[in-house]
Amino acid sequence: MKRYKLLIIDGQGGKIGKLLLERLLEFYPSDLITVVGTQSMATVNMLKSGKVIGATGENAVKFNSKQADIIIGAIGIVIPNALHGEISPDMAIAIGESSAQKYLLPISNCGNNIVGTKEKSISTLIIEACDEIKKYIS
Repeated sequence: MKRYKLLIIDGQGGKIGKLLLERLLEFYPSDLITVVGTQSMATVNMLKSGKVIGATGENAVKFNSKQADIIIGAIGIVIPNALHGEISPDMAIAIGESSAQKYLLPISNCGNNIVGTKEKSISTLIIEACDEIKKYIS
């Protein structure tokens, strides 16, 4: 079985990334998961969830997006200037151009509204995303 490299990208405190990481660690090896925060607080909070590799900032997003097989985060990570400006245009391009399989949570915020999706709690979205990732890596 192939061992996929997972990349979790988050900003604004890292709450979603932290919850994703906690769930992913239940079924996936920590040595294959990297977390990248758009700012240091997000990275620190995600790293509290387990022994994984962590990095911060635009260059970390760009570098790790090239290395990843799977990228996970809120849909804003592919929208320039989302998350109140934390996602630079270069970050959004790097993630969008990555050959990685992307799992984007449909979270409407920062002026970006996702039409056609039902309102679901963050925990429900994380469970659904992790279930889809399990299917993909199996």
